[in-house]
Amino acid sequence: MSGRESEAMAPPALEFYQLRKYTLRTGPQLMLTQSYFEHALIPALNRIGIAAVGAFKLDIGPETPSYYLLIPAPSAEILTSLDTRLRQDAEYSQAAAPFLQAPAAAPAFVRVESSLLSAFAGWPKLVAPKGPKRIFQLRTYESAGYAGHLRKVQMFDEAEIGIFVRTGLAPVFFGDTVIGPRMPSLTYMLTFADVNDLNEKWKVFGSDPAWKQLSQRPENADAEIVSNISNLYLSPLSSSQI
Repeated sequence: MSGRESEAMAPPALEFYQLRKYTLRTGPQLMLTQSYFEHALIPALNRIGIAAVGAFKLDIGPETPSYYLLIPAPSAEILTSLDTRLRQDAEYSQAAAPFLQAPAAAPAFVRVESSLLSAFAGWPKLVAPKGPKRIFQLRTYESAGYAGHLRKVQMFDEAEIGIFVRTGLAPVFFGDTVIGPRMPSLTYMLTFADVNDLNEKWKVFGSDPAWKQLSQRPENADAEIVSNISNLYLSPLSSSQI
């Protein structure tokens, strides 16, 4: 077998994602963080070679106000070394100074949480949505143990993602949590034109015969593979590249 044939048969490389949540207070923190994303962090990430950075505002879900940042990269090493790379960027340091040097009496945020995710084999790379105004749904499935978690990932890879696409749901990414809270867990993002579109697309999916058959298998029962689901509705900030 030639090298070119072997390369063609090789599975696609899986992306990694850093998903950050910035918990904020209503007031100056909102504009300060938006400015940090738009004028400092996202341009610096682009200079590193990271494109399609997502920046979102939490519209519906607990802990509002919060912003979410989705950073894709071809390797985990790039994401785990981001802070070091950013500190070496003089342009970033200057633009980020108001955010990074905010005093304790007027902090830039309440708390920042970060998770490292590995893309699913069934959806190895982020797909940026097309079209004008969009909303996003960010869903996290927790499992009681690793066997159930791995079964849910397998269920997505082998069939559920395909049913999503066929019934009109539009995935952005699927990620298995490598480092982060509430493990074992997986997180995925879908995009829609609006809430009505979201509700209609989920109705189509829920009534699909293939989904009903898949979900009714005893080994796929929610009680066995999913112990908690969080469901957030997001809208893109002006700085978002997704």
